[in-house]
Amino acid sequence: MFKNPDKTPKQYTPGEALQKIAAFCAYQERTQKEVEQKLRSYGLDEDEAGEIIIRLSREKLLDEERFAQAFVRGHYRHKKWGRRRIIQELKRKGISEYCIKSGMKEIDGEEYYQNLVEVAEKKDRQEKEKNPRVRRMKIAQYLTGKGYEQDLIKIALDELGKVPEDDE
Repeated sequence: MFKNPDKTPKQYTPGEALQKIAAFCAYQERTQKEVEQKLRSYGLDEDEAGEIIIRLSREKLLDEERFAQAFVRGHYRHKKWGRRRIIQELKRKGISEYCIKSGMKEIDGEEYYQNLVEVAEKKDRQEKEKNPRVRRMKIAQYLTGKGYEQDLIKIALDELGKVPEDDE
């Protein structure tokens, strides 16, 4: 279960590594960065890893645009993340702007807003704060952390009947 720090990782030939990494990519969508790190852990040098990555891309086992689309679908539908958080995570994973834009097209506006309302309602049920203004602020802060945009948060909280904050 725990890796022995004294044990050196197994070294693979490029052919063996290709078979292992193809299975790794077939299991779920991967980023080029993840695949490169995995290949380096197999003991391959940069050139060998690069050749394998090119081959995987040609054979459509590695496709960052497809990764971005799957990531967006999963994180906005199941984890109910907002656009800002999804974009931030994709950038952290080293995904290109083009692939991020392509992935973000997977978001349906109606479903996205409905997710925001559901998350806000759930947080409202869980929130113990009694002061309505503080309660609204806490819910808004939570929704901001989930990556939702301020204007949508304000609309959703107004619809839920939460006491609006004083306008400065």
